[in-house]
Amino acid sequence: MGEEDARVLSDLQREQWAIDGYLHLEGVLNADEVGFFADQVDRIRTLPGYEPSRDQMPLGHYAWVDHADPDPEAFMDRRDLLAYHQAFIDLVDRPGLFDLVLDIMGPYIQFSMSQAIVRESGDSFPGYTHTDGGEAQRHVRVTETSRPIAVKAMYLLTDITAKDSGAFTVFPGSHMRPFPQNSERRPHPHAPGAVQLMGKAGDCFLFPHALWHGPAPNRSGTARKTLLYNYCQMFVRWYDFGAPPQEVMDRCTPRQRRLLGDLGYDFRPGSFFYAPQDQEAVMHQSS
Repeated sequence: MGEEDARVLSDLQREQWAIDGYLHLEGVLNADEVGFFADQVDRIRTLPGYEPSRDQMPLGHYAWVDHADPDPEAFMDRRDLLAYHQAFIDLVDRPGLFDLVLDIMGPYIQFSMSQAIVRESGDSFPGYTHTDGGEAQRHVRVTETSRPIAVKAMYLLTDITAKDSGAFTVFPGSHMRPFPQNSERRPHPHAPGAVQLMGKAGDCFLFPHALWHGPAPNRSGTARKTLLYNYCQMFVRWYDFGAPPQEVMDRCTPRQRRLLGDLGYDFRPGSFFYAPQDQEAVMHQSS
């Protein structure tokens, strides 16, 4: 199957992606799946894993901890979810959603990061706005027809039906233009042009790393739970790991293994910059 044959976006979705920089996909997870993953998030916080550690490491780096705050309504930011349950592995190339990722990014991609975030309710967190991919991504912009460097899928596990409920907040079109970063005009969830996006549990937002985005304050009285899965072009380094654990790779399908870096041979110079000859075929098979 060639790239032209793999197109699944509607004309409207393609236009919205190019101009606004995001897609809102309704009902990607059903009610049972939402409940299952929400319960898994509660379970994971009691287990060891990678959590933010600003006191020990630079911004954006994570440290291994014994557990997060055990209160299910408290803040949590857990990375590298695949080892916690087979369902997290299977979400990597979920049918339907992954087809859209392939259409947007092309077949020369890999999976780079999984994350579970719980935004607690309260008045202490004002929200924040950023690009993913570190400081450099803020200066790398693409045209309306370019493949993105990296894309994130954010699954809502909580209904977001009112402003300042921890809503995913974006500046539409900001992936294609310079954006103010000085203190007087620094982007934030209530700045001119910011849009707080409403959604139901089970919905998914797709957006490129270059889009300015972030959480709004959460004053809803209920914690907001989300899962985030990142995809990047093959030449970009993984975020979560130097190499995936073998115990995870052993539980993967051939396509999932390829997305996690199994090229079918040991590393050599040129790996990941140039794809195996069967890359397109592997990406377009489901098992």
